[in-house]
Amino acid sequence: MQDKTPSTAPSVAKSALSVSGATLLSRVLGLLRDQIFAALFGASAAADAFNMAFRVPNLLRDLFAEGAMSASFVPTFQQWREREGDEAAWGLGRQLMATLVVTLSALCMVGWLLMPQLIGLMAGGFAAVPGKVDLTVLLARIMLPFLPAVALAAAASGMLNARGVFGVPALAPTMLNVGMIVFGLGLIPVMNALGQPAVVAMAAGVSIGGLLQFLCQLPRLRQLGFSLRPELPRWHPGVRRVALLMLPATLGLAATQLNVVVSQAIAASFREGSVSWLQYAFRLMQLPIGLFGVAVATVSLPALSAAAIRNDLGGMRATLSEAVRLVILLTVPSAVFLAVMGGPIIGLLFERGRFHAGDTAQTAGALTMYCVGLPAFAAVGTFTRAFYALGETRTPVRASLVAVAVNLALNFLFVGPLRHWGLDHRGLALANSVTSLANLALLALLLRGRLGGIDAGRMGGALFRVGTASLTAGTVLTLALRALPETWGDGWPTRLATVVGGALVGLVVGYGVLRLLRAEELELSERLTRAVRRRFGR
Repeated sequence: MQDKTPSTAPSVAKSALSVSGATLLSRVLGLLRDQIFAALFGASAAADAFNMAFRVPNLLRDLFAEGAMSASFVPTFQQWREREGDEAAWGLGRQLMATLVVTLSALCMVGWLLMPQLIGLMAGGFAAVPGKVDLTVLLARIMLPFLPAVALAAAASGMLNARGVFGVPALAPTMLNVGMIVFGLGLIPVMNALGQPAVVAMAAGVSIGGLLQFLCQLPRLRQLGFSLRPELPRWHPGVRRVALLMLPATLGLAATQLNVVVSQAIAASFREGSVSWLQYAFRLMQLPIGLFGVAVATVSLPALSAAAIRNDLGGMRATLSEAVRLVILLTVPSAVFLAVMGGPIIGLLFERGRFHAGDTAQTAGALTMYCVGLPAFAAVGTFTRAFYALGETRTPVRASLVAVAVNLALNFLFVGPLRHWGLDHRGLALANSVTSLANLALLALLLRGRLGGIDAGRMGGALFRVGTASLTAGTVLTLALRALPETWGDGWPTRLATVVGGALVGLVVGYGVLRLLRAEELELSERLTRAVRRRFGR
């Protein structure tokens, strides 16, 4: 059904552009961080230990901070502000921060005590390498303060987003990369002098980066009228509402994160480097998701929440439709490009120091499998936020539980009965992709019933047209790569030329096919182009 409600997409697209620009800087710094890390540690035991250790605070962050808390806090803050005024809303923000500090600090102390058991459960396969488990426990403990710091950062981001400020919160994650690059590298000589492994310095950089992520947002909050002062938690009614909304959302995210934990636990039993290959591939796959999927989902939440408060289901359908079609336009070509050009891209970015040609091939294989579900990974965020805007956090939980079952079945299928296929760590990436597709399909079906339609015809048409253009461009790129002479070489200048040339060819071919199909998505792309030109004064 085609919705006739006036579209709110221009504001979504414009705001998404702002977030994408800030996210681009963060991702570029993230790639620089990964390049430095790969050159120093490659896919070694130290790299595996760091990636597994970072999974612990990252898991808790996703569960209690940036994921469920952020999605539950923004609609509550907006409602509090509309009904009680600015000062009451800022008071809610301070009480949420106070509650987070007390609760998560206690959780960190428990985590410190139970870390050996937790790492033993998550990475039992590391025991085959002497000292690997102990190193993982040490790194995880050092990174635990990252959790309360990034929770405060998420609360600050939520308040700014609710006030229509998206650029500063989107820039905040760059501080994690600054922490690891500047402080991580700077502390390596100190750790060497103390007789500690160099990777310990990178773990310290993570915790410092989390604190910087919070502090960098305070000046903008002060400009809007927020004042940070110490308070004791008083179980504020707004905080209670956030907690009640968080509970089912946290369970849903816990189900999703269980997929990641199980995958990494299985990868820990594979040959050395498997955990790191998956992590490098996942980071690259996250680049378009962060630039486009997260950006669109973030800026669509306030619009969806405002429409839900007015009980304007037509407005919600219009916002959702254009947001999802924007995600399709931006992520489907990205997925095809990364899948086809994964080898040259990974070689260009990482193949130096202790990261070798074999690591490039193994990481590229995992990246291809992740790309199967890349658009679904990105779109799930927008659908989930539509439910959060409606105050329905239980529905995404049900979808997540189904996804967990699918992922567990596929994981054990690929490493069990289908192990002879030789997928190894690539099978774990493929299982995650298929799971994301199943999760998206179920969320779309449930939301369709709740909103009385989701403009599925236009979304499907967009997927067909953009998919056709992307696959055509991907086919051309594949043939072009095969036609390159063997003497083309593996140096960074030729890889750079291959990647840049491939991007230009893919863009021209894909755009040409969309023109031939007279795709309405070209209007979205032209709108984004005009917004870029206005931003740079052209």
